[in-house]
Amino acid sequence: MKEIVQEGAEVLREVAKPVPEEMFGTPELAKMIKDMETALDPEKEGVALAAPQIGLPYRIFIVRMDRVLPPSPDAPQDKPVEPINDVYINPEIVKTSRKRAPMDEGCLSVRGVYGTTLRHERVTLRARTPDGKKFERGAGGLLAQIFEHETDHLNGILFIDHADQLVEITHETHEHEPDA
Repeated sequence: MKEIVQEGAEVLREVAKPVPEEMFGTPELAKMIKDMETALDPEKEGVALAAPQIGLPYRIFIVRMDRVLPPSPDAPQDKPVEPINDVYINPEIVKTSRKRAPMDEGCLSVRGVYGTTLRHERVTLRARTPDGKKFERGAGGLLAQIFEHETDHLNGILFIDHADQLVEITHETHEHEPDA
């Protein structure tokens, strides 16, 4: 399993490369996405992951939608939720709301550090699917925050670069920290 790299790793500060046209629909791209999913799955409160966070210098991020959306009222409570991953390849933010709001934030690559970031309340993202189809997705609230946070990762920016009120919280009893 690929490890989630931590602050200080060079790949987190580099601008990620676009996924080249010839890579869409290939087993190589499918393996990269699978590696990202495998790294994110055990992170109980992790909601998204960018490729550079597992050492891959490409413009890809995934979002665990089953952890972002509220649970369905008719979903069985005693059964584990099947992961629902949305994949965004070569994403670009094409529109943002004027209004911004302070949001609590953390990161799987900056374990135990939390702060408040100013994020747009609404964001529209243009990206591609693993087979190359183009799509646009608008989001508000937490998903808009995720779009901005993960796009920052692809541009070599960590949330701590622009967060206020940074605090460090250590969890002695937890193996995995809660992060966004």
